[in-house]
Amino acid sequence: MGEVALITGLARPLAALVGAALLAFVSATAQAQTEFPPPSGKGRVVVVVSGSSGASNYEPPAQHIAQMGYDVILLDANDMKGSHGQALKTAIQQAQNSPHGLPGKVGVVGFSLGGGEALGFASHWPDMVAVLVAWYPDTAILRDPATFAAGIEVPVLMFAGEQDTYKDCCLIDKARAIGSAASAAGTPLELVTYPGAEHDFMLQGRHYDAEAASDSWQRATAKLAQYLGH
Repeated sequence: MGEVALITGLARPLAALVGAALLAFVSATAQAQTEFPPPSGKGRVVVVVSGSSGASNYEPPAQHIAQMGYDVILLDANDMKGSHGQALKTAIQQAQNSPHGLPGKVGVVGFSLGGGEALGFASHWPDMVAVLVAWYPDTAILRDPATFAAGIEVPVLMFAGEQDTYKDCCLIDKARAIGSAASAAGTPLELVTYPGAEHDFMLQGRHYDAEAASDSWQRATAKLAQYLGH
């Protein structure tokens, strides 16, 4: 939501990616998907869900995650509106059958609008999802943080900027309420907040925060490796 296109240091020509033949296809739900295979040819699957500015603006982080050794399926969060999680669930089920993916549960990474979609639904699907990472997710739709947090069944790493006021979608008070509720309920959500950081803090642009971006990437890399065995 309000995202700009590039992550500093991550943009690169697709041709320079080892084994990165870009595969675009359309799912049974008519949701566009783009695959970024890992350099090795096969890897555990990570589903990346864009913010509202569209999937094309999230190709750089998707490429970056693919270079870690994962088979990345990039989705547009705008295609999921009103599906109540069904579009995301269908996409995950299809991703598990990716020709470049290794068997097993997938990782899910979401940004802003897509982070809210992932957090709101995928965190309750332990049969399909091994780990979830959400950057400044849209939490405005979560009316009851305590009830939501008590139902989390998938390990979640959630990042929030303490100065994020973009459309009141991802306010720090709601993020902290979710984090506190998860802690009280003993459910596996870890909240990391960044003082001074605004929305889109890890994307290049006027809200880019180098320290928060670097730290969140390091934490996300470790979290994915912990649960996907990389």
